[in-house]
Amino acid sequence: MSDSAQNVPPQAPQKSSFIGKIFGTVIASLVLSIVIEWVGMAFIWQDQGINHSKQMMAQEFAWFSSEFQQSLIYSKPVAFAQTSINFLHEWLFVKTGIQHWLNSPKNNAMESWVIYYVGDYIQATFYVMIVFVIRLFIIVLTSPLFILAALVGLIDGLVQRDLRRFGVGRESAYVYHHAKRLVAPVMFVAWVIYLSIPMSIHPNFILIPSAVLFGMMIALTSSSFKKYL
Repeated sequence: MSDSAQNVPPQAPQKSSFIGKIFGTVIASLVLSIVIEWVGMAFIWQDQGINHSKQMMAQEFAWFSSEFQQSLIYSKPVAFAQTSINFLHEWLFVKTGIQHWLNSPKNNAMESWVIYYVGDYIQATFYVMIVFVIRLFIIVLTSPLFILAALVGLIDGLVQRDLRRFGVGRESAYVYHHAKRLVAPVMFVAWVIYLSIPMSIHPNFILIPSAVLFGMMIALTSSSFKKYL
């Protein structure tokens, strides 16, 4: 019995699903963005304080309102974003009593001290979460860009593969396996950078280059796939 138990091969750890990776990336980006803002308020932009996240929120929403009036995914993205932000404020700050606690008169010196040092960080967290939601909406609304880049990259890669198949081109399993492993990280790393960067930056400067690189990785993966199945 003991020999048969020892002969059982160990089970390989289960890999997380693609949806699970997306969810994990989003949560990690949110936590990272809040931590970066807190560190910045404490050590980098002390003079700006809470105004840093507040100004960043205003700039991000201005870009969103001006450039995402219509979308292939949702007909009125700006109105939907405003509704979502109001819902977030209602449930995280009004329903929980945090807003009332921050604005109400303090009964003792200890409570006043806590509000003085912690209140700005709590409000900055809310502004950062709004920035995060706006950027997340932008990622969702620009997802057709990544789909188009993937489609173009796949077609180009298959054409290159057929040219190699009917010619004398050499195969490289090394290139294929490494390019395949980089496809998803290229997209996820771009999301993390865009969602957590502590400054206002136009989404085109991050999402367009990452979509191009994403398409290039798919093209390289499909072109280096073995000639004969």
